[in-house]
Amino acid sequence: MIGFEHLAVASPLSYLAAFWLPALDVVFPVLPSETVVIALGVATAGSTDPRIVVLVLLAALGAFAGDNLAYWIGSRFGAVAERRLFSGQRGARRLAWAREKLETYGARLIIVCRFIPGGRTAVTLTCGVIGYPRRSFVPATAFAALIWASYAYLLGRLGGAAFEDRPWVGLLIAFGAAVAVSALVELIRRLMAWRRRSARRAATTRSADRRSADRRSADPRTGVRQRAPGRSATAIGAVAAREPDAASPRDHHGHYTEAAWPPRALVGVRAECPGGIARAREARDSK
Repeated sequence: MIGFEHLAVASPLSYLAAFWLPALDVVFPVLPSETVVIALGVATAGSTDPRIVVLVLLAALGAFAGDNLAYWIGSRFGAVAERRLFSGQRGARRLAWAREKLETYGARLIIVCRFIPGGRTAVTLTCGVIGYPRRSFVPATAFAALIWASYAYLLGRLGGAAFEDRPWVGLLIAFGAAVAVSALVELIRRLMAWRRRSARRAATTRSADRRSADRRSADPRTGVRQRAPGRSATAIGAVAAREPDAASPRDHHGHYTEAAWPPRALVGVRAECPGGIARAREARDSK
């Protein structure tokens, strides 16, 4: 069994583990890359050796190499990779989620998914499958890898410093903090998705209510909408407000002449409902 003494800053095993585990866990998610980087922090908690920086940079470089390996696999063997890494309903849901969110958030999603369990593999592989631009993918994965390696190492170092006599306790606490951060990121993501779905449902309901209200307010005789509360006067409202009276001129058939209909009212009818002038006039004359 590997102990903390094997992960000291002077041990060659530390440098191998710092690079290769983060590089390969994107393809083999069972590899404990984050746990190893945290353990490196615990093992070197009391050290001020400048080679610690090399360990952190190697972990970041390994994570960066793994992300770009997943991109290459997705672009070269997309269909095969999907079947191997995203089999089953759960895998299919993760892949569909990654496709949708990449179109919306792009590089921001690549950075955030570094801290979501299973999100890193789904997003980086999907980037290769859909041909996400490398000029955006490479800097996003480099930035995400550096943040992740620094964060995981510092968690371990803090845990190791707090429990210097019991490094395993420090490792467990630091690992628990990392799991809590990942769970918090996932919770925020789910809450944001729920709010977006609620907003879309509310907008759909409001639109349906407006259409229903417009249909109910339509005059069955003329087909012109009545005035709605809080809205400007519609055609029928304008005509009713300027309706010809008994003194208005009529022709020899007893119908109101054109002069009896004020131009503003006729324009309102014409704008609201083409052909509404004739229907409105017939409706008035039939009374």
